[in-house]
Amino acid sequence: MGIFTKAIVAALPLVPRPLMRRMASRYIAGESLDEALALLTKLQSEGYPGAIDLLGEDVAGESAARAVQREYLHIATATKARGLDSYLSIKPTHLGLRTSRDLALELFTELARATATSAQFVRVEMEDSTTTDDTLWLFTKLRESFDNVGIVLQARLKRTLADVRALPSESDVRIVKGIYIEPAAIAYSEYIPIRDSFSEACQLLWRAGHRVRLATHDEAMGARCIKVASDLGVAKDRYEFQVMLGVQEHNWRRWRGNGHTVRVYVPFGPEWRAYSTRRLKRNPALAGHVLRALFRGPR
Repeated sequence: MGIFTKAIVAALPLVPRPLMRRMASRYIAGESLDEALALLTKLQSEGYPGAIDLLGEDVAGESAARAVQREYLHIATATKARGLDSYLSIKPTHLGLRTSRDLALELFTELARATATSAQFVRVEMEDSTTTDDTLWLFTKLRESFDNVGIVLQARLKRTLADVRALPSESDVRIVKGIYIEPAAIAYSEYIPIRDSFSEACQLLWRAGHRVRLATHDEAMGARCIKVASDLGVAKDRYEFQVMLGVQEHNWRRWRGNGHTVRVYVPFGPEWRAYSTRRLKRNPALAGHVLRALFRGPR
């Protein structure tokens, strides 16, 4: 990490709330569910389905995890009532994985059961490498009973191709590059090997009959994946692009204009500042984006 980047990351706790909120407004729907629902409604009117995430992670204790689950049940009810094509995207540590993987399984099971009755979907997110084994265990257990759950895999991790081969049949997989900076022994750090891992994972997933969600804002990476899908004869309804709010929107329009589904990840909640700070500390290369955003204004 360079001196300039270190200085930015170290100074984040000192950034005044209005300035930090100004930066975050490009990437965060707001603090309230009403703000998130309004944005999801707007995106859907423009042709973009959504994925909604209540910001937070690493909750401590059973009662806190159960409170988060109740919030997600409320979110599911609210999105259904508005007729929104938007699934729940949930970090396992937000539902108590650090406390107990059995607790996380219980809470995810109740969510999966509740959302299945209303034809809604739940995505089990992937966090840092200390949780990978438990997260894959959790997903596998959920898939024994539910079809409306999906998983995330990170191309950055060297284990990912093996994890693809071990997935339950016909899984729904969001493939990401991965934001967490991990030890060199278990993860790639350079663009080319991460890109190659991403592409190879997609090929393996499609060949095995899985549904693939391409989480990328990289135009070249997107074109490469589209070509792989075309070469394998994969129908467009077997994959979609998934993008982060406020990032490379011109690519959304291009992909959608070419007939590809583009789904927008919409995070919200009072934990927006902690989320933004954690993302920067885990991947300091984003610090420059923060600095630019502070002067660029809101979305």
